[in-house]
Amino acid sequence: MRKAFLLILSLILILSACSNNEKPKKTSDGKIKIEYWHVNAETQGGKSVKKLVNNFNKNNKNIYVEEKFNPDMYKGLMQNLQSEAAGGRSPDVVQVGWAFKNYFKDNFQYTSPDKIIQKVSPKDKNFIKNHFDSKMLKIAQDDNGKQIGLPYSVSTPVLFINKDIFKQAGLENKYPRTWEDVKKYSEVIKKKTKKYGLFIQEPADSWAQQAMIDSNGSNIVKNNKAHFANKGGYEVYQYMQNMINDKTALHTNDEQGQQNFINGNVGMLFTTVAKQTHISENASFNVTSIEMPKWEGKQRKVPAGGAMLAITAKTEEEKKASWEFMKYLYRVENVSEWTKGTGYVPPTKNVINNPKGLKNYIQKNQMIKPAIKQMNHIEPWASFPDATGLDSEQKLLDMRDQILSEGAPVKKTMNETENSINLEINNNNNN
Repeated sequence: MRKAFLLILSLILILSACSNNEKPKKTSDGKIKIEYWHVNAETQGGKSVKKLVNNFNKNNKNIYVEEKFNPDMYKGLMQNLQSEAAGGRSPDVVQVGWAFKNYFKDNFQYTSPDKIIQKVSPKDKNFIKNHFDSKMLKIAQDDNGKQIGLPYSVSTPVLFINKDIFKQAGLENKYPRTWEDVKKYSEVIKKKTKKYGLFIQEPADSWAQQAMIDSNGSNIVKNNKAHFANKGGYEVYQYMQNMINDKTALHTNDEQGQQNFINGNVGMLFTTVAKQTHISENASFNVTSIEMPKWEGKQRKVPAGGAMLAITAKTEEEKKASWEFMKYLYRVENVSEWTKGTGYVPPTKNVINNPKGLKNYIQKNQMIKPAIKQMNHIEPWASFPDATGLDSEQKLLDMRDQILSEGAPVKKTMNETENSINLEINNNNNN
């Protein structure tokens, strides 16, 4: 069934690519109309998206951008993009989460930024080189070093601390360095305050779990195969299950978990730094953030969260309009606005230390500093190969739910999930 769908999807994309009758979408007053798909809810940059898009529309005489929020994070956006493609439609600019980089590349029609510049905007031939360093560009490239899109949302996971709860528990200024410390401190918080010690984010992705597993000597993906059902992986999920069972860690959906932290019911929150603006604006207690904990005696490995911007526009006019909008988003003042409104680490050069950029903001805002500091440990978000990306990510989410919600045995559940993912990868490679 899945192979049939992909075959039909491929035929649709070929036909749409070959069509000479495509006409650009236009507004009633004649502007080129493009759609910008994103995953930014109100609590994670949605207000900034609207502000940036509205400002662009207000000041551009020829282009109109319509922003569209996609729930369920990057997995949800990919599912919606799949549905659009099956109907012969597509947005124009999309956020593609790092976990779906390979899936996007192998299943959708897009135009690389290099080709966009070459075809519709030769004057921008040095734009990419001038705005991005090679390390940042690499996370938006395929295995052959070809640029799929450009980095936009870049984050690392941090540990937010409710300083008031720590003080009540007798842990003032004793912030955890390791996951072992986090467990001990959570036990103290539960005993002294009756509150939860920890909530680990649980959105529709397994990014936080990858950070913990990779740092414990294992991998979500290795050599294009699932590789987490081993000692390092077992220990991480057993750690989480044990803390949930003894009620030192909270287990609920992501929105409720993060709201519980903001409401002062949880001592520590492990999530993306992109939540720092929402937390700082809404928490009624003293809050700070620290670098992601590491495992005792092991090296911290930090997967890059966030997304790249890719162009899926069909006509030359829409491609040119999409590129103009992307260039606008990468202006120093707009990258600064994006960072201030979300907490994402800026992807472009000459923003962090720029007086017109983020220099003053970073000096005043302590909670973004740990994320910037640990960029030295950054590595790619695990991306499953080819057509298996969506299914593999869903299986990871199902595994997490079985272990944390249903109390399923850790080793057995992880072994079965890894075998199921790799069987699908093998079947896909053999056909």
